[in-house]
Amino acid sequence: MKNNLRVQRAIKNITQAELAEQIQVSRQTINTIESGKYVPSTVLALKMSRVFGVNVEEIFELEEED
Repeated sequence: MKNNLRVQRAIKNITQAELAEQIQVSRQTINTIESGKYVPSTVLALKMSRVFGVNVEEIFELEEED
């Protein structure tokens, strides 16, 4: 699964730590999601979409192998 979490954070001008605090996870969790090593739960994805004010599909994109 691809994501553009880093881009969304840049648009909102927030750090990994700030996003992590807003959705109640660690900064390391945000880092591993951004690097594609971890696919977030539905709950986390929905929380992120609320923070950024976009649909989940604007943050995460399924790839063919998914």
